Amino acid sequence: MAKYRKLGRTSDQRKALIRNQVTNLLYHGKIVTTETKAKEIRKVAEGLIALAVKEKDNFETVTVTAKVPRKDADGKRVKEVVDGKKRTVYDEVQKEIKKDMPSRLHARHQMVKVFYPVKEVPKENAGRKKNTKQIDMVDKMFTEIAPKYANRNGGYTRIVKIGQRKGDAAMEVLLELV
Repeated sequence: MAKYRKLGRTSDQRKALIRNQVTNLLYHGKIVTTETKAKEIRKVAEGLIALAVKEKDNFETVTVTAKVPRKDADGKRVKEVVDGKKRTVYDEVQKEIKKDMPSRLHARHQMVKVFYPVKEVPKENAGRKKNTKQIDMVDKMFTEIAPKYANRNGGYTRIVKIGQRKGDAAMEVLLELV
């Protein structure tokens, strides 16, 4: 008995396909794919969600002092002349940061191995590089998805059959987060 489906692909192609589909499922909340692919994607996605739920509160908040450059009204750094040279003026600021515990850090590394980078492009600038944002999928897992499923024991995804695809009659399904 095989532990996974080969999906008619070589191992590197199969891993890339699964990574891409899992990233899109967790970013958008649902995807349309074939039934066999959905069953494989479900395994990986539910494992990642379970990991996020387990480690969601496993951090400590630490206050640190950081030197931040002072900026003027235009957003440019303020400079002052010291000994004939221009030097940037810095202010000390207290910041609170989340410091991951070792097991949460390990979970974060496991998720980074699976997720592809996601860029969000605003609707009005479609096709342009300006104002694109890099989405941190691991942070989204811990802050949005894990609290949503905190009191649920598994079963984070649902497969709904749509019907057969016209070209090859493969069963298409909607794989969505519950």
